[in-house]
Amino acid sequence: MPERPVGVLVADDEKPARRRLLDLLRQEPGIASVWEATDGEMAVEMIHCYRPDIVFLDVKMPELDGLGVIDRVGIAAMPLTIFVTAYDEHAIRAFEANALDYLLKPYSDPRFRSAMSRARARLDERGLREFAERVKQMLTPAVVNGPPLERIVVKGRGTTRFLDVTEVECIEAAGMYVVLHTRGKELLHRSSLSDMEAKLDPRNFLRIHRSAIVNLAHVGHLEAISHGEFEVILKSGKRVRLSRTYRGPVEQRLRQSL
Repeated sequence: MPERPVGVLVADDEKPARRRLLDLLRQEPGIASVWEATDGEMAVEMIHCYRPDIVFLDVKMPELDGLGVIDRVGIAAMPLTIFVTAYDEHAIRAFEANALDYLLKPYSDPRFRSAMSRARARLDERGLREFAERVKQMLTPAVVNGPPLERIVVKGRGTTRFLDVTEVECIEAAGMYVVLHTRGKELLHRSSLSDMEAKLDPRNFLRIHRSAIVNLAHVGHLEAISHGEFEVILKSGKRVRLSRTYRGPVEQRLRQSL
């Protein structure tokens, strides 16, 4: 039985360390896509954007380290994670963070292959669970997923407001909250951006940045900035950045190139 194609993200701030993993991955059968992240912030964006099956995650990176990446993405949303570290004590922290395995630098080719074998075995188990879940959703879609949100319940200052989603121009992340932009107003709503993305109708709402979702009905036009990035100009005049990382998925969703 052929192995399923696998997408892998390599996140390490050191180029030689990334090169070592990339060389080994080229020798692995069934690797469909490989992405590189040079820091923790980029790793978070790529995990959200590309949904890799496996991530080789350096523990010690400047600004946002490997454990910070997991905190930002959330353990439940993380791909299978293999920590890469030069320090023994980080291996203990890796398992505390629910990592599948770890590679202690410098590691041998057989040690890498052992970690990949464990990851593939876990992916096979996960694939069976996901297949069962898809069958369940096909049989009872309304019960399992529910319809997309039509109204957002926004609480604040002793009042509860029912906001029609068609009024929402865009949504921006703000820590543990999101900011709903509507008719010149900014409403704070307790939710993560990823949770809002999962509940809104994907035909109307599009994630264009790790910290922003736009309502396509409120988009006026795009302005090219540089290096494949754009500014999305809403009909209200508000500007929202379309990051290079999300450009591909946006073009895929729109079925048109930008």
